[in-house]
Amino acid sequence: MPRYALQVEYHGAPFAGWQRQADQPSVQGAIEAALAKLEPGPHTIAAAGRTDAGVHATAQVAHCDLTKDWDPFRLSEALNHHLKPAPVAIRACARVTDDWHARFSAHERRYMFRLLMRRAPATHDAGLVWQVPHLLDADLMRQGATHLVGNHDFTTFRSVICQAKSPVKTLDEIRIEDHEGLSGPEMRFHLRARSFLHNQVRSIVGTLERVGAGSWPPERVREALEARARAACGPVCPPQGLYLVGVGYPDDPFG
Repeated sequence: MPRYALQVEYHGAPFAGWQRQADQPSVQGAIEAALAKLEPGPHTIAAAGRTDAGVHATAQVAHCDLTKDWDPFRLSEALNHHLKPAPVAIRACARVTDDWHARFSAHERRYMFRLLMRRAPATHDAGLVWQVPHLLDADLMRQGATHLVGNHDFTTFRSVICQAKSPVKTLDEIRIEDHEGLSGPEMRFHLRARSFLHNQVRSIVGTLERVGAGSWPPERVREALEARARAACGPVCPPQGLYLVGVGYPDDPFG
């Protein structure tokens, strides 16, 4: 059966997350339903990561197995036709080898978090950013973030329902940028790692926001990490500012 890699973009607001669920809409379910319009029967696709309810993606990666030998461009066009009107789009499609796997072949995931700083309610960016009514100190947040880069036990920064076998992860990068968006000043957090724990990014960003607001000194981030206790974490920020923006592979199937 030919295997195809799909690069997927979606707005997470209408969905209960990536993973298929029996009684709620999911991104996986929407794509599998579109595949069934092309080749009748059940379909199961695998993704590089399972994003939570309300989380967005600009470059999620999934793979599917089909019986027909599709031209990748025609496959992406057909899927996009059948995905309408759901806010899901196939940005790219490529034929891959039978042993290629969207999750297990990946060596890196990249996330971005958008935080908008303004008092007036967001209109154009509603549902796409986390909004706080005060300005944040980026330099203080960068100081706090330095304690998290590297190989650590991230028990403090993972959900109590996280199913990962170990809380030890290597965080390769946290980059915090000032960005002047259309709706006002933003802080954009860029995080890169081989893999992440459940709620790890949102826990880190929520904690660093407390540092930027002046409620936490930067050193408290290190203390929270070393505590290895969920109670030591700062607030977990909401999902709507989080985006899966890239998945790295030894050989990029999309060129």
